[in-house]
Amino acid sequence: MYILLSGKPPFDGNDDKEIVNSVRLGTYSLSGPEWKNISAEAKDLIKKMLTYEITQRISAELALNHPWIKKKVAEPVDPKATISALQNLRAFRVSQGHSVTVLG
Repeated sequence: MYILLSGKPPFDGNDDKEIVNSVRLGTYSLSGPEWKNISAEAKDLIKKMLTYEITQRISAELALNHPWIKKKVAEPVDPKATISALQNLRAFRVSQGHSVTVLG
């Protein structure tokens, strides 16, 4: 979800060791230009999903019942948001050196 909304992973680094260290520290950011149009509800769900302490982290069942998910399920599909999410995923895959299939 973080990658689909922002186009980059929540934990970053210059190499695997730095990425693993970032994951261990549990530090991530929801600021920056890629987050300016993301709703507070979406950010709330991401925060709950990325909570470092496993006993405090939201369960899959609760995540599926989060207000943001419920709202999105009830809304008609937004073509601009869908294209943006696909472009973010495509950009992430390219940055990771994966081949990309262009969706038309």
